[in-house]
Amino acid sequence: MFKYIKLNNVFIAIFGCIVLQGCTSKKDPIIVTSNDFYSTIDMVTQIMVHDIFSPPVASRIYVYPNIAAFEILSQNSTAYKPLAGQLKDLKAIPKADDEAVNLNVSALVAHMELSKELVFSEDKVIQFRDSIYDLWIDQNKVEFKASETYGLKVANHIKEWMNKDNYSQTRTMPKYTIETEDPSRWQPTPPAYMDGIEPHWKKIRNMVLDSASQFKPIPPPKFSMKKDSDFYKELIEVYTVNQDITKRGDDSEEIEIAQFWDCNPYVSVTRGHLMFATKKITPGAHWIGITKIACKKNDFNFEEAVYTYTKTSIGIFEAFISCWDEKYRSNLIRPETLINQFIDEKWMPILQTPPFPEYTSGHSVVSGSASTILTSIFGDNFIFIDDTETAYGLPLRIFTSFNNAADEAAISRLYGGIHYRAAIDEGLKQGRKLGAFVIEKINMKH
Repeated sequence: MFKYIKLNNVFIAIFGCIVLQGCTSKKDPIIVTSNDFYSTIDMVTQIMVHDIFSPPVASRIYVYPNIAAFEILSQNSTAYKPLAGQLKDLKAIPKADDEAVNLNVSALVAHMELSKELVFSEDKVIQFRDSIYDLWIDQNKVEFKASETYGLKVANHIKEWMNKDNYSQTRTMPKYTIETEDPSRWQPTPPAYMDGIEPHWKKIRNMVLDSASQFKPIPPPKFSMKKDSDFYKELIEVYTVNQDITKRGDDSEEIEIAQFWDCNPYVSVTRGHLMFATKKITPGAHWIGITKIACKKNDFNFEEAVYTYTKTSIGIFEAFISCWDEKYRSNLIRPETLINQFIDEKWMPILQTPPFPEYTSGHSVVSGSASTILTSIFGDNFIFIDDTETAYGLPLRIFTSFNNAADEAAISRLYGGIHYRAAIDEGLKQGRKLGAFVIEKINMKH
């Protein structure tokens, strides 16, 4: 009897230790790092390239999930302040009422849920999401379930706000109407001759700006084909610069710069009777890539990375609304059309002309805004190696600052033959003024 009791006590003691160890491991919190966030953003970018979203729509896909993640992280943060009450019509998110909630987990849950709603290839997001969920469940099922529930609750809150930004309404508005009688008006360009993209984007609700036209640039040079006019001089500049670059061959730095900043998701390739698109990132996606490079270089933690991406994506989102407001106001014809009509019918730009009006340059406005915001976070003279385009077979480029990168992105449009000088210079001014306003208007830090 004594032996039985003794052995039984040993068994109970061993069993108790096993249970205790199991309970202890289950209480370990799920660790979410900035690398998890970068992987999530990279996944969204890859899906956007696959689904071929326009540059303005792509900016919308980035901004709402980022805001959802930031609002979750900022509610109890000593470093960051919520955007509720600062962004137009955004109300405070519901508070987490379960002590088991891990806010970092909830932030990624909300991010992935909104991303799934915003892309076409939902299955790809679900596959990525479920692979992460399986890991989190293994680490701490109780914490994960509480965090998932809260993350989805916030996602629904942001979704309700998002769905009132007029995007759905613009899907049913009329297509761009071609005006053939006015020689200054934009015309579809080869090879696809696509309709004008997002002619009603100015109707999308601003987040920070008072209106889409708040940073309306000065008008472009008055259209004129007289050889002594400012407009004609800018047209000839596009032609002569591209002729000179082409003569020097594919190894010229100008061609490398043009290709590096192309960022046109609508490039069409014709082979025989077939026409297909080569898939690329958008201008906004390129700057989101630069954001990752800067965050990683500074070894930002999860909160810092989400803050940086959110602020930058707001600037990019507002930049597209501002730029598209001007594009369809001035509705200016592209250099390719006029050069082919009046100067050289066989001339082709180095880059394929994107399907929307010329003034101002979208990449210039977006680059001006994003670079200004990133400079406010990381400082000027921030040297970085940009590997954003290596996935598309393009080499690395080194920049001494974000402003240096923005200047190059802007001038790439002249080298590529798709913009006049005024659209580049005024676009940069427009974007930088806008970026400075975003910095001034929203206070994201305590």
